[in-house]
Formats: sequence, structure tokens, C-alpha cells
Amino acid sequence: MRIVSLLPSATEIAFALGLGDEVEAVTDGCDYPDAAIGKPVVSRSRLDVGTTASAADIDSAVREAVGDGEPLYALDAELINKIQPDLILTQDLCRVCAVPTGDVEDALDVLGCHADVLSLDPHTVEDVLADILRVGEHTARSDEARRLVDQMRERIAVVDEAVRGLPLVRTFPLEWLEPPFSGGHWVPDLVVRAGGEPVLCAVGEHSRPLRWSEVETAAPDVVVFMPCGYDLAEGRDEAAGLGGVPELRSTPAWQNDEVYVVDATSYFSRPGPRIIDGLELLASVLHPGAVPEPPLGRVARVPTDG
Repeated sequence: MRIVSLLPSATEIAFALGLGDEVEAVTDGCDYPDAAIGKPVVSRSRLDVGTTASAADIDSAVREAVGDGEPLYALDAELINKIQPDLILTQDLCRVCAVPTGDVEDALDVLGCHADVLSLDPHTVEDVLADILRVGEHTARSDEARRLVDQMRERIAVVDEAVRGLPLVRTFPLEWLEPPFSGGHWVPDLVVRAGGEPVLCAVGEHSRPLRWSEVETAAPDVVVFMPCGYDLAEGRDEAAGLGGVPELRSTPAWQNDEVYVVDATSYFSRPGPRIIDGLELLASVLHPGAVPEPPLGRVARVPTDG
């Protein structure tokens, strides 16, 4: 089977199911596992921003492109035609994250390519597990998918047992800085499963822009900064701007030194197997000692005045 993956989480799922050799092409954002990095790139971001662009610059570029009706990703039609894939993995959940299904199907019609297009659009943790099973069904890897999902469920159950009966911690997952966005989809679900009470977001709902005054009024006890697509080092750089938000500094989270930044791109932004690492990480932040601390390089405390 020849597989083309148009989103990083799908690439991670495919490799986790032992399909690495069958993945013929990926996106410019597919960087895990290491073997994915050497694959031909069939989809690239069209955003004209530099590596030092701020969150505000990126948000502005996205809004301008969307407003003009411009596609955010460029498909390499010649490479797709050369590969003649049997299966293309894509999504319709977020136009900023990957090529939407409709754009892929339009391109295939032009090329005369008859690949199956599987759209992965999870809104909850259960949806992520279901998507792994769907990829397994479409690739003759159902047994491998069931084993992987069973392993993930076992780890979920361990966290559930560890935090059961503990006080819920009012937690605000901050997905973007300028403007502030709440974490959406599976992220509030992870907060709940980690023993938290999601603030300014709800399980299964989209991420949404906020006003800092809303964050001040909500008064979260913990803030977890998880800028979409940023690793820990990039997130820490961006987190330097948090201290310049007076509304945030007034919250119990800031006053009590309970503001954290995480490796979002690895453990929160991508709805794949590693969201369970994200769950365990959140549980360790919200309930220290209840679960083992995560390995170094996944989470850091943001310096505050508290």
C-alpha cells in the first residue's frame, strides 16, 4: 500500500502501526518519528513568515490568507501523480493545520488519481482512539491498532485511578498568546482526565479567541501555556511575553507560581499516540506526586512574581 500523509498526527499514527515503509510522502511539519523526516515532502505551508515571527505576526498572516481565500498549504501535484497513492490521510478539523479534504479531492480529480481519502477529525480523546482504529482498518493493520489503543487505554486508566477523588484544579489551557486562544477539542478532555476543571473551554469544543479580561475574571488556579505547533524551547521563548499581561498576573495561577509551558507540538497539538504522554504530563502538573514526573524537556515552570 502506498500512503501519503498530509498531517503530522496521521504520520505518527501510521508509523506507530508499523506502516513506515508504506508512507511514501509527508508534510514539511512531519518530524516524528525520526524516520519520517527523510520522506519526500508533498505538502508545504504557504505562509510567508520567518522563523523569528511572533505569535501576532503568524496570526495576522493566517487571517490575511484566510480572508483572501488563499490556500494555506501547497500540494505537490506532480509528486502525488508520481506516487499514485492508495490512501491519503488528511483532515477537516483545522484549516491552519493541514490541507482540507475537499482541496485534496479536487486535486485528485484533476490528476485522475483514485486514492481513498481518509479524514481524521477528532474532538475528544475517544475520537483520537477511534481514528487510530480507522487507520488500522484502512491499512490492514487492525490488530496492531487495537493493541496500540489497548495500551493507550491502560495508561489512561492508570492516570484515572491516580487522580480519582482528588480536588479538581481549575485549569486554563492557553493555546496561543497574541491573541489569546483557549485550548480546544481533545485538550479540555485531557484536562478533565488529568484531574482538572477546564476553564474558558469545554470538552469537544473548538479553540476560540479570548480577551485577557475573561482570563482575569475566570481566575484559573493553573495556566498551562501550550502554543500550537511549538516545542518546549520555542514555547519558553514565547512565554516571556506572559509577564506583560496584567490581567494574567492578577490570577491565582500567576500569584501562586502555577504557570507552566509545555512541549505542545509533541504532546498536545497533534491528536495521535503521544497525547497520552500529554495526559500524564498534565496530571503531574495538576497533582504533583500522584503520577511520576515526566522526562526532562517536556514541561517547565514559567517565572512569575508570585
